[in-house]
Amino acid sequence: MFDARLRPFIDPPLDRLGRRVARAGVGADAVTLAGLALGLIAAGIVAAGHPGWALAPLLLSRLADGLDGAVARASRASDFGGFLDITSDFLFYGAVPLAFVLADPAGNGAAGAFLLAAFYFNGATFLGFAILAERARMRTDARGVKSLYFTGGLLEGAETIGFFVLLCLVPQHFAPLAWVFGALCFLTAGARVLLARKVFPTHSPEDTR
Repeated sequence: MFDARLRPFIDPPLDRLGRRVARAGVGADAVTLAGLALGLIAAGIVAAGHPGWALAPLLLSRLADGLDGAVARASRASDFGGFLDITSDFLFYGAVPLAFVLADPAGNGAAGAFLLAAFYFNGATFLGFAILAERARMRTDARGVKSLYFTGGLLEGAETIGFFVLLCLVPQHFAPLAWVFGALCFLTAGARVLLARKVFPTHSPEDTR
């Protein structure tokens, strides 16, 4: 919901930093993998029962997630780089809820499973829409220059990062927060399904039904 509004403030400093990183000879894929490593470290710290200490690597991982695109734009973007970026994001988004479940299986198990199911559904609608958008040659840069077509929604990257930060600050409230955020993820995914129904044809030209 806020990603497109934040881009004008985020992109200029990221692009400046990205040019410096590219000039230093660091590739975009390396930045992506560094961000993933930091995110998984944060998840490991949460699983060990110290969510407050996970905030620094978590936020640094998201900085790297934005920086890799800036480095790619300053050097050379690649299809594999876009693939690596989105798969790393999905792994990170799944690892954090899993970490809270591992930290307290009895208290967080059901809510964590619900949240992961919501993430799974939301991710499927996001990627499915991106595939059809590519086939239809649709383009948008409202959320920055991306390798995939990014659809908006009630919950996007900024909201998810804010949610993870909140979980680290008040881990004792993971279960109710996860139920609420998961429900909002389902709403986001459902809205994307309705958008796809409106944007894309419901039958192919050769379909005679």
